[in-house]
Amino acid sequence: MSDLIARYSRTSPDAVAFRDGELTLTWSRTHERITRLASVLTAEGVGPGDRVAVMGLNSVPQIEAMAAILRVGAICVPVNFRLVADEVAYALTDSGATAVLVDDVFAPVVDAARAQAPDVRAVLTIGAGYEDVLAAGSPEYSELAVGDGEPAFIMYTSGTTGRPKGAVLTHRNLMVHAFSNVVHAGVSSEDRVGMSGAPLFHIAGVSGFYLNLIVCGATVLSPSGGFDPVAMVDLLERERISSVFFVPAQWAAIVAVPGIRDRDLSALRRASWGAAPASTTLLRTMIDTFPQAEIVTAFGQTECSPVTCALRGEDSIRKIGSIGTPMINVEVRVVDDDMNDVAQGEVGEIVYRGPTVMSGYWNKPEETAEAFRGGWFHSGDLVRQDEDGYLYVVDRKKDMIISGGENIYCAEVENTLAAHPKVAEVALIGVADAKYGEAPLAIIAPRDPADPPTAQDVETFCREHLAAYKRPRDVVIVAALPRNPSGKVLKTVLRDEYGASRVVAAPAV
Repeated sequence: MSDLIARYSRTSPDAVAFRDGELTLTWSRTHERITRLASVLTAEGVGPGDRVAVMGLNSVPQIEAMAAILRVGAICVPVNFRLVADEVAYALTDSGATAVLVDDVFAPVVDAARAQAPDVRAVLTIGAGYEDVLAAGSPEYSELAVGDGEPAFIMYTSGTTGRPKGAVLTHRNLMVHAFSNVVHAGVSSEDRVGMSGAPLFHIAGVSGFYLNLIVCGATVLSPSGGFDPVAMVDLLERERISSVFFVPAQWAAIVAVPGIRDRDLSALRRASWGAAPASTTLLRTMIDTFPQAEIVTAFGQTECSPVTCALRGEDSIRKIGSIGTPMINVEVRVVDDDMNDVAQGEVGEIVYRGPTVMSGYWNKPEETAEAFRGGWFHSGDLVRQDEDGYLYVVDRKKDMIISGGENIYCAEVENTLAAHPKVAEVALIGVADAKYGEAPLAIIAPRDPADPPTAQDVETFCREHLAAYKRPRDVVIVAALPRNPSGKVLKTVLRDEYGASRVVAAPAV
């Protein structure tokens, strides 16, 4: 990333690199600002191999912070701004972060987290006062040689053990992923104005920026926080966006905007979606609403940088419902539990190998070895392959809920709820959500049947320990959880009983 930005500052100095509201930056100006911030980090003692966390809203300063971290050879650790102090502290201590770059609005959370993260030596603002920080830095650029196999990012993704795991993505992982997208998705020099609706702490936001970077395109920053579909359509039209990514819930809101088909969105050539399931009804509506644009299905996961399979072009209609075929540079197998390839049409786990797959989980050798057993990365996704080689997701092997593009891992929430004094045991399942696809439902066996916890009790308790999107949207009280003879909770029974007919109107904010 750093090398490309420096290169464009020489080859295309006056071309637009970023637009964020009224702020427009050229490549030469971007390069200078990143250089200044890198010198500030160096003065704070940050060097090659150090971990530096970034926590902020989508903004030019956040991207500059990421690039400056890489420029000094350090490793960037994006932190979800929805997390509470305990969760932020875990990311800081697990990664061993020595510095944090934070937006003012999240400074109190970071301050509270620092009490549990003694390795953090410096906190720099990327909010108010950021320009003063840059002014204190040197504009003298000094190129640093960093191997492309070295870690670039640690992206935290929750695991079934209940504790998040840091997927280590190298410079090579992310660059090869971007080049693979250029080839597989047919990105060309015409795709010069790109935007991702994903936050920059999410792999979709990071990889989306890399894709724009590869083609020397302008990146328009999408606003963080509450999603306003009308304002987003205005932005797409005003900025003449040619390529954009949103999760299905965002696309559903966009295509429902009154008069959407009368808006001038002729510049839009590629409309991508992913990170959560989409209905065929939504996909057909997108195809009808944006006839000039290619509707692209992007499937994958954080550990793979993230896209592993894509469905594009005419296949969006011909193979609607499929996740497409493997990306170039991604080797795929569909296997059983013994790593035997399953027959065509049969269900198996999709496993991956290739240069876009992470190097491992940060400081978690056992989890890494388990993920790569048999020499392939195990996705946890169950799929089938049709006679033409197109893949279809059948189920998720991992115990995970996807709500509005955010992964919610049941064990983490269950572990938190188990600490509530009124909870004897708890299981979390995903139920249909009218807006975000899925929402978590807590099924609780109370310690005292005469005094069970209420939904408000659970919400109040979770506010101190879990980000809003992870909190159960509702609670069901049962006498006991169903278990098999070995004592494992039978979530299939719970889903059959409580999941099929239950719809939650909208999650908490």
